[in-house]
Amino acid sequence: MSYYNQSLRIDTTGLPLEWVGYKEAVKLYAVDQVVYTLGNDLYTIYGGINSASGERSSITVNSIIATYGRTKHFQAKMSRYTPPLNNQTLFKRDGHLCMYCGNRFNKRELTRDHITPISQGGRDHWKNVISACKRCNHHKGGRTPEQARIELLAIPFVPNYAEYIYLQGRNILADQMDFLLGYISKSSPIHHRIGLEKKTKIS
Repeated sequence: MSYYNQSLRIDTTGLPLEWVGYKEAVKLYAVDQVVYTLGNDLYTIYGGINSASGERSSITVNSIIATYGRTKHFQAKMSRYTPPLNNQTLFKRDGHLCMYCGNRFNKRELTRDHITPISQGGRDHWKNVISACKRCNHHKGGRTPEQARIELLAIPFVPNYAEYIYLQGRNILADQMDFLLGYISKSSPIHHRIGLEKKTKIS
């Protein structure tokens, strides 16, 4: 496995917290913050050789690591959590699709469109923004979809904390994906999208 693969850090109850790179993951192991691990081994980091035993130290990092820390109070806070809005997670929420024409684009070809324009009192909020290609966004201009006579293909939504963790992941492994699915409602568009991605990888 590559060091570019991140570990999914969870708390002792199993609540997903964040993605950590290999340096942070190794540090958590080294200071005995890891309570238990799940998933597969990602990589092994080797250290120095013990002069007495002649054995070389090593730390094997797992794909999912549970650490001491946030539990009940954190869970209550996360139930009311609204993640920060940025284009990277917005485009991933919408599957890199233009929500007007339905075509898929790379992030350089997508824009953040306000369904109700700011000029008409709209807010820069998850429920008022969608991914739109430059062509559709230019056509819509400062109008609502109704005013521009174009159809919105999906209703925007606010990702919950577990969904936001998924949206932040760069290269999510199969065991990490399976774990996150347990925290994402089956009615969520993201749950449906993850299912499709898994089927695509299998086929």
